[in-house]
Amino acid sequence: MKKIFLTLSILSLIVSCNDDFVDIKDEGRTDASNFFTTQDDAMQATSAIYSFLRSWENTGFPAQYVFGVTGDDVEKGSNPGDASFINAYDNFTFTISDEGVRGYWIGQWQAVNRANQVITNVPKIAMDETLKNRLVAEARMLRAYFYFNLVRIYGGVPIYDGLPADGNYVKARNSATEVYNFIVSDLTAAAAVLPQTYPASDLGRVTKGGALGLLSKVYLYMKDYQKAYDTSNQVISMGYSLDPDFNHLFRPAGEFGSESVFEVNCGCDPSLGSSAGSQYAEVQGVRNQFGWGFFTPTTELENAFEPGDIRKELTILREGETTLEGDLIKKGDPQAGNMWNQKVYVPKALNNSACGYGSIQNLRILRFADILLINAEAANELGNTSVAITNINKVRTRAQLPNTTASTQLALRNAIWQERRVELAMEMDRFPDLVRTGQAATYLGPKGFKAGKNELFPIPLDAMNQSNGLFVQNPGY
Repeated sequence: MKKIFLTLSILSLIVSCNDDFVDIKDEGRTDASNFFTTQDDAMQATSAIYSFLRSWENTGFPAQYVFGVTGDDVEKGSNPGDASFINAYDNFTFTISDEGVRGYWIGQWQAVNRANQVITNVPKIAMDETLKNRLVAEARMLRAYFYFNLVRIYGGVPIYDGLPADGNYVKARNSATEVYNFIVSDLTAAAAVLPQTYPASDLGRVTKGGALGLLSKVYLYMKDYQKAYDTSNQVISMGYSLDPDFNHLFRPAGEFGSESVFEVNCGCDPSLGSSAGSQYAEVQGVRNQFGWGFFTPTTELENAFEPGDIRKELTILREGETTLEGDLIKKGDPQAGNMWNQKVYVPKALNNSACGYGSIQNLRILRFADILLINAEAANELGNTSVAITNINKVRTRAQLPNTTASTQLALRNAIWQERRVELAMEMDRFPDLVRTGQAATYLGPKGFKAGKNELFPIPLDAMNQSNGLFVQNPGY
């Protein structure tokens, strides 16, 4: 299944920017002025964007405690003394000097810069025009994804539409509205060019369906329900379908299946050294049996599932159980908890130990189930309860649950939000969902969440200092 390895072989192609407040410098950089000359250069530069999707910053610690631990479905995990700094994200005591706040910021800007290298430089290369246009479209979709991450966590950020011609990265923050409109522009342009399918050799490249699917989610965050509804309907018409087997969906055999809308292709190639595989599964694997044991399910999540919901036991991996694939779950640390994320579990028989546990586990960024729930939520907000009921019931039927009993707009709204919680559990959607729906203070207040402050993270201290006074800090920090 792993047909391509989108590696860091060309790294970031970063030009020297020693004073840039966005701190987008990267190790092993190649001077772009000496690089973008051939079609192969264009392909390698685009692959360098994809490589970030499976990187530590995007799937390891920074992403997991920024998007995960801040919600109520994930807690730090491991044992109490290991990486105790993550507790600051569980109780909302992180500050502008916190390394995690800074680390996620830096990573996303490195990724934006990789995309901008392609968007600026590839059009100048004499090469196949169809391929050139496609690579730029891929870069624009991926840039939109990185900006979507930034705006949901930090609010308005500077917009860089390509590399600045004057090399000046010191500029004020754009508003969140401007950033969202920029994301819409990128995704709309990308969707007009990207193909819906690729040959097997290119599995993992972004598609028209991926761009439209992400666009529908962006519109949902913008509360533009008509466009979220119309765009998600476009995706629904493209032939995606729910995987009938929820367990199969998250195992290696289920990768790039009928439900895959935007998925990161991971794999193991020992020759690549530190870039050999993804650590997405390893950091969450059963403590000292498969992995590090971090970012584990909470009791609140366990209690959120309805009786009879098969997703409960297929989301939560428990000490002492034997999996459907035959592995006895037995932790190697008596101080660790007893529950882990089953969605990242890779059966022992399939694991490639040359790259660490779970390196082959793909990251599902956007699934068709999410599209159905986006469509249901948008339809309900537009007053089309029958469509909303139909689509939420498709998700519930796969979970072996009866049809929803909700029938009014308010009851359906709450039912859809609840369905998102259990369907997308531990997939880094819960915290931003709580913020966008106005539920964060209710669910996260007991953890320390303060309304008017913790909807956003602070801009890191060094970024503030390097902005030459152009940045205004987020409220409350």
